[in-house]
Amino acid sequence: MRRRLTVDEYVEGVLAANRTILAQAITLVESNAPAHMETAQEVLNRLLPHTGNSIRVGITGVPGAGKSTLIDTFGTMLCDQGHQVAVLAVDPSSTVTRGSILGDKTRMDALSRNPRAYIRPSPAGGSLGGVARKSRETMLVCEAAGFDVLLIETVGVGQSEVTVRSMVDFFLLLMVTGTGDELQTMKKGVIELADAIFVNKADGANKSLALATKEQLNQMLHYLQPATEGWESRAMTCSALTGEGVGDIWSVIGEFREATEKSGMLQKRRQAQAVAWMNSMVQDSLYARFYAHPGVKQALPAIRQAVAEGNLSVTLAANQLMKIFEAGEP
Repeated sequence: MRRRLTVDEYVEGVLAANRTILAQAITLVESNAPAHMETAQEVLNRLLPHTGNSIRVGITGVPGAGKSTLIDTFGTMLCDQGHQVAVLAVDPSSTVTRGSILGDKTRMDALSRNPRAYIRPSPAGGSLGGVARKSRETMLVCEAAGFDVLLIETVGVGQSEVTVRSMVDFFLLLMVTGTGDELQTMKKGVIELADAIFVNKADGANKSLALATKEQLNQMLHYLQPATEGWESRAMTCSALTGEGVGDIWSVIGEFREATEKSGMLQKRRQAQAVAWMNSMVQDSLYARFYAHPGVKQALPAIRQAVAEGNLSVTLAANQLMKIFEAGEP
């Protein structure tokens, strides 16, 4: 049986960028065991002064947009420039799919073999809130280990885009070449979250279509509220296959970082994200405690049945359950 590391050993190992201890620290952060969670929070608190020095980039995209290939090409380019790149995923569906980034890792062949990169599969199990907490804390551990570029990929669909937007500085939407009809299927809400949209697979016969799609998207962005105050979101083209335009992604991120640091928007966003994260954790904790309460557990089946059969109003039922909870354990 492997000896459990002390808090000091975790902290020193992460700060020294020891890959073995880094992996163990992330596993500790992802654990739901109460003893592990307590140790993890001690470790995180010690690491906090060494965090916040990276650029946090969220990447989402429609199915088939080529996210894995783009991350492989883009991440490798950044490593070649001397950056340390960590790739994480937020996948609330991982209980069913076992986290498709596990498959993506094999498609990020060059990046997974690069000594300057670190790819971490999504934590399996739990709600979106639970997965998000683990991903946020993993980000902090990676920053403390010296990774200056964090790429957070949304693997699931729907609400995971909103969750990733709430934990990153810059949000990139990856799309593929298409017609106006295809654009109609893209949720306006996701486009509104994006700081930049890149139309991928802009190569060969697809190139002219990609340019047309880019123009349509720029027209759409013109009428939408910017995702970040003081920043004008834009659409561009790239090809993860040939590498053309991939460098533009980093140029746009650089412009964004400079503009938002100058205006104070970057710090403001991170502060707001931290407070929102705290509020979310309080809500999750109260929710868990409420449903674990012995009195609530005992009364819940009968109250649910009464509500379902129309014998008890929803408001009255909720009030009854809250009174039981507030009264303490029977």
